[in-house]
Amino acid sequence: MLNPVELHRRTESLLGLEEGTLAWMGPVGPDTDPLWQRMLAGDGVTEREYWAQRAIDVGVAAGRDFSIRDYMDLLYDPPFAEMIRPAAVEVVTSARAVGLGVSILTNDMRAFHGKQWEASVGFFDLVDHIVDCSDTGCLKPDPRAYQRAVDIIDVEPGRVLFVDDQPANAEGATSFGIDAIWFDVADAEGAWSSVAKRLGLDRRAQSG
Repeated sequence: MLNPVELHRRTESLLGLEEGTLAWMGPVGPDTDPLWQRMLAGDGVTEREYWAQRAIDVGVAAGRDFSIRDYMDLLYDPPFAEMIRPAAVEVVTSARAVGLGVSILTNDMRAFHGKQWEASVGFFDLVDHIVDCSDTGCLKPDPRAYQRAVDIIDVEPGRVLFVDDQPANAEGATSFGIDAIWFDVADAEGAWSSVAKRLGLDRRAQSG
């Protein structure tokens, strides 16, 4: 799914803000975003706290009081086709076609969006399981989050490839014994190509 920072122009348009008002670019441009850099460094800012602050910032710019849920609802509710990267659909579909299971391990989807929204996103019909850590409050990179996931999907850790856009979560998976790829949001196409290659999928053949 597109990161909220990739939807800044959409946010500005929906709120009637001047284009360029939202200049912090999180994973797409860490140099523009000291708060994101603090989060990555583990300097007293969690990912939830990052988005809570950014929701406040967006609300202030628009003269409104925004929670995380308000911000996420503005951007993603109702769901729209373009919020899912075509490469994500391509790689997931290709993986399923060769008999691989595909599941989602997320920290915050239900906390940020709710179960009703989740049920309305067609892309999620392509996956076998959604393991949402917000149901338990035990969040990645806590080893218990990965343990819960492998228990639910009933696969040994060594047979799993884990993909996450947070370096700490990828490192946590590796420490748990799961092969992991850090997904670089700034190069999403390249990241999906790396995932396809690691899985033995030929994206060029699939695209053709």
